[in-house]
Amino acid sequence: MKSFTYERARTPAEAAAAVAKRPEAKFIAGGTNLLDLMKLQIETPAHLVDVNAIGLDRIEPLRDGGLRIGALVRNTDLAADMRVRRDHAVLSKALLAGASGQLRNKATTAGNLLQRTRCPYFYDTAMPCNKRQPGSGCAAVDGANRSHAVIGSSAACIATHPSDMAVALRVLDATVETVRADGRQRRIPIADFHRLPGETPHIETTLEQGELITAVTLPRPAGGVHQYRKVRDRASYAFALVSVAAILQEDGSGRVAFGGVAHKPWRVEAAEALLPRGAKAFADRAFAGARPAAHNAFKLELAERTLASLLPRSGRT
Repeated sequence: MKSFTYERARTPAEAAAAVAKRPEAKFIAGGTNLLDLMKLQIETPAHLVDVNAIGLDRIEPLRDGGLRIGALVRNTDLAADMRVRRDHAVLSKALLAGASGQLRNKATTAGNLLQRTRCPYFYDTAMPCNKRQPGSGCAAVDGANRSHAVIGSSAACIATHPSDMAVALRVLDATVETVRADGRQRRIPIADFHRLPGETPHIETTLEQGELITAVTLPRPAGGVHQYRKVRDRASYAFALVSVAAILQEDGSGRVAFGGVAHKPWRVEAAEALLPRGAKAFADRAFAGARPAAHNAFKLELAERTLASLLPRSGRT
């Protein structure tokens, strides 16, 4: 690990200003992803700004029945909150499907959204990776790519986003709240927060330098049956080959988002009108234009079958 300097911020605006003025600076809260990457010298910040003392660790009700989740709320506390379990159960289920109990005790809401990919070539500094070193190439394109993206990828990157929580937030239509270095606040729909790779896969979100996530808001409860199913190689402590977050209504309508298939949580709202016709009709539309790599075309059928397992028997075909 390379040496770095450190400071503790006292307010969100102070934290944002501290990182904005130093391009080589990073925020740190739980550190469950950042510290691992620093040990491997994939991330090499010269300065860390600790945000654990700035508040932002509460879950608060909104007037419309939604919730405002502070950026520093720990994953364990969020998954266990009775309001989340009752009204936004897909989020609780997704969180409990991720990582381990020890990591969930430390990981934060904002940190979960900002996880870096778990692509093995990103973690191997001997291999080319455009996300780690822009312009160096993508070893996964012609390499071992069983776990990689089947849609929304590019010639520059076929990695997937690892967060379970982000998939649930996508199906819930969450909004990310931020503060900039000058104190201005911004609200970013979760659909616009993560970017597809294009030619700049190292730019993963729409955040600006020094822009700090302060909260995630959930709209009024969607009702229906909330489901989260994660298909992986091991029963625990493994990232999704395919995951499905679904909110299903009695009339057969619903919302669906997928994890493990793209550079960001994958939701195609236009396909949701086809959900009453069954999993195949929905998946054909949701994955139109898919470009699987050499070893992961199975993910398309796996995504369809995983969705089908969540639908009422009449909607599985």
